[in-house]
Amino acid sequence: YGLHLVLLLNIPHIQVNKCSSNGYYDAFFLDPYYRFNDVMYRWISLDNWTYSRTFKTPFDVRKWQKVNLVFEGVDTVAQILINNITVGRTDNMFSRYSFDITSIIKEVNFVEVRFLSAISYAAEQSRCHTAYSIPPACPPPVQKGECHANFIRKEQCSFSWDWGPSFPTQGIWKDVRIEAYNHYHLIYFTLTPFFVKSAQQWSLEIESIFDVVSSKPVSGLVTVSIPKLQTQQTYSVKLQPGEGSIVLLVNINENATVETWWPNGHGKQTGYNMTTVFIMEAGYKIEKFSKAYFRTVELVQEPISGSPGLSFYFRINGRPIFIKGSNWIPADSFQDRVTYDTLRLLLKSAADANMNALRVWGGGVYEQDEFYDICDELGIMIWQDFMFACALYPTDQNYLESIRAEVTHQIRRLKSHPSIILWSGNNENEAAIASNWFSVPYADREVYVRDYVMLYVKNIREIVLAEDKSRPFIASSPTNGLESVKEGWLSQNPYDTHYGDTHFYDYSNDCWDWTLYPKTRFASEYGFQSWPSFSTLEKVSSAEDWSYTSNFSLHRQHHENGNDEMIQQIERHFKLPQSTNPIKKFKDMIYLTQVMQAQCVKTETEFYRFSQSEIIKGEGHTMGALYWQLNDIWQAPSWASLEYGGKWKLLHYFAQNFFAPLLPVAYEDGGALYIYGVSDLHTDRQLTLGVTVHTWSSLEPVCSLVKDDVTVKAQSAVPIYKEPISDLLRRCRNCTRKSCVVTFYLVGEGGLRSPTNHHFLSSLKDAVGLEKTQLSASVSQQDSIYIFDLQTTAIAPFVSLDVGSIKGRFNENGFLMTKKRKLVVFYPWEPTTVEELEKSLSLTSLMDVV
Repeated sequence: YGLHLVLLLNIPHIQVNKCSSNGYYDAFFLDPYYRFNDVMYRWISLDNWTYSRTFKTPFDVRKWQKVNLVFEGVDTVAQILINNITVGRTDNMFSRYSFDITSIIKEVNFVEVRFLSAISYAAEQSRCHTAYSIPPACPPPVQKGECHANFIRKEQCSFSWDWGPSFPTQGIWKDVRIEAYNHYHLIYFTLTPFFVKSAQQWSLEIESIFDVVSSKPVSGLVTVSIPKLQTQQTYSVKLQPGEGSIVLLVNINENATVETWWPNGHGKQTGYNMTTVFIMEAGYKIEKFSKAYFRTVELVQEPISGSPGLSFYFRINGRPIFIKGSNWIPADSFQDRVTYDTLRLLLKSAADANMNALRVWGGGVYEQDEFYDICDELGIMIWQDFMFACALYPTDQNYLESIRAEVTHQIRRLKSHPSIILWSGNNENEAAIASNWFSVPYADREVYVRDYVMLYVKNIREIVLAEDKSRPFIASSPTNGLESVKEGWLSQNPYDTHYGDTHFYDYSNDCWDWTLYPKTRFASEYGFQSWPSFSTLEKVSSAEDWSYTSNFSLHRQHHENGNDEMIQQIERHFKLPQSTNPIKKFKDMIYLTQVMQAQCVKTETEFYRFSQSEIIKGEGHTMGALYWQLNDIWQAPSWASLEYGGKWKLLHYFAQNFFAPLLPVAYEDGGALYIYGVSDLHTDRQLTLGVTVHTWSSLEPVCSLVKDDVTVKAQSAVPIYKEPISDLLRRCRNCTRKSCVVTFYLVGEGGLRSPTNHHFLSSLKDAVGLEKTQLSASVSQQDSIYIFDLQTTAIAPFVSLDVGSIKGRFNENGFLMTKKRKLVVFYPWEPTTVEELEKSLSLTSLMDVV
């Protein structure tokens, strides 16, 4: 085996630590997401479980100086024994644990991992913290969750969230193995690119961290080669006993042309194959193959003329980039079900919707290596939170030590990924203190402020600065950035639109009214709920559940009054379903929640995009829009645009348009219609704007206008059209607000075309002339894709194609159909047939809801 040997261990045998009389052992064979199982199976998380197995050592133990038992991830509180000897304990789901078993391992071994219930442990830790309480104690009752999540270093949303169930798992959630080695062993290997401006040259910093077993220093040679960049360098190095580290600076050959890594939509994601060979004096060699990427990132916070405050935007490779995307939550309550294919499907769907960024939210997990590999490949930038969310946290010595190990490990594991552009200390904890979410008496506030600074600034930030000098760090989100720092890391109002980022939610006002939205520097959270499709719910429910007011529908909604809020928002613009067929009524409700959500998030996102180049009353220069949230953890109503399993909601189809690289956006102000040209393209373009007006009652437009030589500036949003609504209505044969609808698009040379956008002049419940249409589709196959030839007899708003549980996506959906015929493409994610698609297809437009 040469220098080192790895034995992967599976430890599958479950024993129950105490005799449980629940008689529920069939639990393991039933879907935990089915109906009310999250509550039915609560007993599992209250029990203590032991995982054990016997294994043979496939090598001669005497030949190795050091043998370690390594856990990449243990969830969460456990005692580890080998041959009845305790080798260590774990208390942090996010840390890597390595236990020295050199003197314990035999030919045949018995390994045990004895877990403690996470719920019991968290409660006990909270009880022991007698000096003062650390809120919140428990989640709101509507979440049906567990208490004191902030007292355990575990996925915070596993104790429930407002979109997810409580499944406080216990087990071995990442690889476990035995490593045997002599002399030295490589633990971490990281690459950091730097661009030296003065020399106009790229360099790579390579850091290698070893466990050095020998009692005296080990010297040797390291050779780094990147053939494509004609770069090869050899270094003499010396490793000190204990944890030895080597830092090498590789200067890239000046004659080589380095292609930089760019976000999706802005260029290629070039990476270079690199080989690093360590030949140390004991004659052993380690060969490390990796990918080197070159990109720079800056978070720019500078004064803006005509505006108080500071900017807040990202520059990648010197170019300002408007951040378009969403927020990522764990893809499953059970992490071992999250496969490479699961991740690839969700992340590819983000890229396909023209997203260039995701925020990995601080109440979940630091994602698996493959998540970041896929983001590197697809050009999806990652805003990486540390795992703290919506709570205050203790700062006693043991807790801080555990967190220091967690943060150090995660930075070393992740920092070589070009996709990660920001470290952020926590989710909403600055706001929680500033807005006093937990009703802390003013006299006690100082204690929590001190804890906050101790945790995020004196510990986490210090480690980030020591471990990774290549990326910006902010302490929280939302935050006022440098202004928060100036105010002692806790600003009076973290939601101030003149600084940093904002989170914004408003369910009680009209989401079509753009004036409600904050003209912020950066919108990092905002959104509206909807229900997932019937085909997604059907898998985890039974017939009695299929109504909007069933026990199941209430049980699945974890956000207080969420189902009512959706109805109120729908009622503003649409008629509610009145069908006497209960299943049709339920399906109609689901459809309307998705239409409402898509239209709301569209309005808000377009507002953020058209605000990027202007300052109005001191506000604007918005340079990011990350809606809440991308994906789902289970089948339930939520803010997600991708359902559990990956199916696209109407919102995700809308996102593909509202995040398009070129987009015309309309809004009304002071009785006039304005259209802006929004562009992420790198050059100015001379384009043609087409504006068409239809009456609801006819597929023939009543008037159309074509405006040539419209200049849309590179990477900006500029007004390109203005017309008083009264003039528009007169010009178009006495249209009224209720009888007409406006559509518009931009077109340029070389096939450049924006999506066709729409602007409603009134609520659709008040629309005059809308008729029930006959929608029909014929399906044909063309190579590996399917073509749906769609026909309508009248204008059809929000046309939705749904093929049930057949996995795949359409090229567009939820559209306003203003022509008699339209071709829609279906991309299958698994083999299917024309017959299956025809049989599963349901076509719905707004007038089908009765």
